[in-house]
Amino acid sequence: MSRSVIIWSLRILLAVVFIFSAYSKLIAPGLIEIILVDQGFASSREAVAIYVRLLIGLELALGLLLLQPNYLKRIIVPASFYFLLGFTFYLIYTGFFLGEKDNCGCFGEMLKLSPVESIFKNIMLMIPAVVLERLIKEERKTVWIPASLLILSIALVFLISPVNVVRDFKFNQYTSFEGSGRVDLSSGNKLLAVFNTECEHCQAAAKDLAKLKSHHSFPEMYVLFFSEGVVSVDSFKTVTHSNFPFRIIRMREFFSLIGQSPPRIYWLQNGKIKEMWDDNFESNIKKAFFGQ
Repeated sequence: MSRSVIIWSLRILLAVVFIFSAYSKLIAPGLIEIILVDQGFASSREAVAIYVRLLIGLELALGLLLLQPNYLKRIIVPASFYFLLGFTFYLIYTGFFLGEKDNCGCFGEMLKLSPVESIFKNIMLMIPAVVLERLIKEERKTVWIPASLLILSIALVFLISPVNVVRDFKFNQYTSFEGSGRVDLSSGNKLLAVFNTECEHCQAAAKDLAKLKSHHSFPEMYVLFFSEGVVSVDSFKTVTHSNFPFRIIRMREFFSLIGQSPPRIYWLQNGKIKEMWDDNFESNIKKAFFGQ
């Protein structure tokens, strides 16, 4: 295999990974914001939102820059290596010192990797970056092409995903659910049910929702459970044949989220309560999402 074929193969490999990684974060940047806030790197999502988009823009730029010929050996390939190395140190800190085991967010929600898995992935990518830097002998030195790609990449990220902090979001505190890990309820279409494990109406609703779950248009759904009696969450799931990601809430939270009586289901759309239903759940969901 010729040197040029090897060089192009490695460039394409690294470029595809960087571009895919940027894309997977770009479609749900809120997840990265939540992770950084939970880990103590930022005080709020507002404080980290711009930083996250700059990071995604840089990652996209590196992917695109690897496909052009200017400053590859001197800047682009070394920058790719140190980008991976920097994130590896971050993952070591979060994985081994903070004890994180959930999705690290490297590929957003499209491909969930733990910090340890992502460390291994980064090491496997740093090796071809080192080989590539040694194989490249000559390079072009036209500044305007890489500079333009960098600026355009960052601008594109802010254009596609502008900083849109959802203030006074009713469900701001619910960022982690059993069975799913971290979740950004303020992004996209989500259903959030509020159930009491003892409530027969809640159990009936959960049975109906479990049947609807197999439909391709059914959105992501999460449950806030209040449980104080003999029926546990596991028992509730067994009786209703449902298995939605859930979180246990306290009595005061529960009564502040329901109507006259449970259950209640919220339809959340990009951080706003689009609708909320206290009955006729199946027909309302079919009308909203299935076009029926």
